Amino acid sequence: MAKLKLDLHPIFNRGEKIEQALEDIIDQAEARKIKTVEIIPGKGSGQLKKRVLRFLDQPRIKARYHRIDKDSKNFGRLFVYFKH
Repeated sequence: MAKLKLDLHPIFNRGEKIEQALEDIIDQAEARKIKTVEIIPGKGSGQLKKRVLRFLDQPRIKARYHRIDKDSKNFGRLFVYFKH
C-alpha cells in the first residue's frame, strides 16, 4: 500500500514552512491517489501536533480528506486517510 510520509522535525520552528509542507503533501496525495499520509510532528511539547491538527481542521482542508487517526502507540505520529 502506497503512502506518503511527512516528517516535520527539520522545520518544526518555521511556521510558514510547516503549513506549506502540509499543503504540499495533501496535494501530492490527491494527485497520486495515495490513500494514507503519515505526518510526524514528533513528541516534544505537543504544540506542533496541535498546530498540525488545527491546520487539518480548517474547512477547506477538511473537505479534502476522509479522516485522521492518532497513532495510539506513538504520540508523535498522525495518519490522514483519503478516499479517492
